[in-house]
Amino acid sequence: MAEIRPISAELRQVAETELNEVPSRLPDDLKALRDWLAKQPHLKARQDAQFLVAFLRGCKFSLEKAKSKLDYFYTLKTMMPEVFANRQMDERNIAVCRAGTYVRLPKPFGPGGPRIQLTDYSNFESNGFKLIDLFRYQTTLLEHLVREDDNAVISGTIEIIDMSKMSLSLVAQMDISLIKKMGVFADKGTPIRLKGVHLVNCPKEAVTVLNLGKSLMPAKLQNRFHVHRNMEELSQIIPREYMPEEYGGSNGRIADIVAQTEQDMLSYSNYLKEESNYGVDEQLRPGKRLTADSLFGIEGSFRKLDID
Repeated sequence: MAEIRPISAELRQVAETELNEVPSRLPDDLKALRDWLAKQPHLKARQDAQFLVAFLRGCKFSLEKAKSKLDYFYTLKTMMPEVFANRQMDERNIAVCRAGTYVRLPKPFGPGGPRIQLTDYSNFESNGFKLIDLFRYQTTLLEHLVREDDNAVISGTIEIIDMSKMSLSLVAQMDISLIKKMGVFADKGTPIRLKGVHLVNCPKEAVTVLNLGKSLMPAKLQNRFHVHRNMEELSQIIPREYMPEEYGGSNGRIADIVAQTEQDMLSYSNYLKEESNYGVDEQLRPGKRLTADSLFGIEGSFRKLDID
């Protein structure tokens, strides 16, 4: 289909056998989504085929689930301005990118497998960043991922978080309500399926916070969180070859990945600017309006966890 980028044979196999994709039916599926969007007075969404097909694939071609996911995608972004408002590849996001704290590794977990993304806090605090800066950068990258990364859209993502350089002061910044919001967005709002989160070298001070944050997340996400004492333990599940050179693997060099990501994201500047044109207006939603409390179930006073 001309509107949608061709995919590899390996990804085609996954799309058809695991996601129920029928190429000949795609035009009708896309038309059904666009017809539905045209009838939603509260929702203004992108409607290009490459964007919409990500939601169909992320919902295994259940049209009703794709409709719900699209609505939640824009509703949650509207309800979380601290993360999603006015995101650009500005000086702050470029600096976070250059720190190499969060990188998308070039080689997926097998030709038709999930995209692997690595978080490493080595250069994070020394640059004066806060966790909210990381969340804003990650969600900015998500816009690119949804449209450009077929492995991520079709086979999902694996997140590896190296916590060896995560300081106690950074742990103390953890906003449990924000962590829960991000969990709800990952579960209900994004078309990218999270296949696993692997926490490595986790300091004992962070375990309590992480366990609490995990308990606040949907059950489906809780079951995908794994804690490993060290890289050797992780390598039993994800072989070392899938890690970057700095970790003893052959999956790219972080400096090169960072340079390419910066170039890719700067080319997406206009796309990101256009995002301000899309979202929801709860005043126009048919039926019951949604609120932050109904979406997240967190009282405004519950902000941060005190660390002894």
